[in-house]
Amino acid sequence: MPSPRPSAPAVQAVEAAFVPLSTDWLPSVMRVETSAYSHPWTEANFVDALRSGYQAQLLVAGGQLLGYFVAMRGVDEVHLLNITVAPAYQGQGWARVMLDALRIWATGQRADWLWLEVRVNNPRARTVYEAQGYRQVGLRKNYYPAAGGQREDALVMSLKL
Repeated sequence: MPSPRPSAPAVQAVEAAFVPLSTDWLPSVMRVETSAYSHPWTEANFVDALRSGYQAQLLVAGGQLLGYFVAMRGVDEVHLLNITVAPAYQGQGWARVMLDALRIWATGQRADWLWLEVRVNNPRARTVYEAQGYRQVGLRKNYYPAAGGQREDALVMSLKL
């Protein structure tokens, strides 16, 4: 007689939804942004993105902000300007969820390409992008501000849609 299988640990399902970024969410977004980055976007950056009509989506579950992205539509391309997962939710696959949503939206906009920049010294993000099919196509020297008044290079990555 086979021995009983040990029970698997309980996995709690999380139901998340995308909602458009609005000024009501800016305090929550700024808390995440400043906790996630040494050189965060300012509130004015987010307000400018909203005024410009950029695609700005929040990923929310149970009233908690899991992450967000901001993307700019071009003629035949979409440029990802900011994608952030709240530190408490990193490593759980939420970046992939947001990148999938961005790809679906961009395809619906009839974009041919998705573009982004990523810090050279951010291998974790680079791994996520590469797993989603993005490929390095260039380098922007001294693109990002860094500690001590220094600058850091950015890899330019793209995804053919």
